[in-house]
Amino acid sequence: MRIRLCLAALSLAGGAGLATLSAPSATATSTTAAPNAAPNAAAACTDVEVVSARGTFEPGTLGFIVGDPVFSALKKKVTGKSLSSYAVDYPANLSLTSAAQGNRDLVNHVQSQAAACPNQRFVLVGYSQGANVVDNSIGISSAGAVVGSPIVATLPAAVEPKVAAVLLFGNPIRALGKSVTGTYQSRTLDICAKGDPVCERGGGDTGAHLSYRDNADEAATFAAGRL
Repeated sequence: MRIRLCLAALSLAGGAGLATLSAPSATATSTTAAPNAAPNAAAACTDVEVVSARGTFEPGTLGFIVGDPVFSALKKKVTGKSLSSYAVDYPANLSLTSAAQGNRDLVNHVQSQAAACPNQRFVLVGYSQGANVVDNSIGISSAGAVVGSPIVATLPAAVEPKVAAVLLFGNPIRALGKSVTGTYQSRTLDICAKGDPVCERGGGDTGAHLSYRDNADEAATFAAGRL
């Protein structure tokens, strides 16, 4: 598995083609939904839902390197609140449509969930290509970044107050000199490991891009403080 992830990181570091795309809506089932739930159907209401977009070729339920360890750490830090999770349904590969599909699925799911569960709050998590997905969904374009895409959907203003925290790891837009600004800036933790070639311009340490499990506790502490 580590070899596969290293190859993915090397592919990202080398750059990937980009195009302006109109991606079709992806279908998804929440990790807490019934097995026969309709695509993007709302799951049972909890106090907090962690919505995670995994990195390119990353295994795991929410993502072996970031999503799974962050969710596990957050469950330990948040007391007196119920938590659920949702894995953004998208290819997470090097195709030109991948990030755009994730962008649309994340926005569709959160909108549906917010409508069904008015008191629920969200923690958005994105690693590598998944950070592009989250960036786009909160209105920060990842076009021009490795495995990025133009924005195809954004969370509406009515949903924005329900997003308690945004956790980004190995965010490719940082290699472009960009970052999350505006409405979500104060709620965002954007971690780039030293030397990570995906998020640091000129970085040359591919292993750094696979190191973000080490930041799970820090990220969970950040999110828990905003719930």
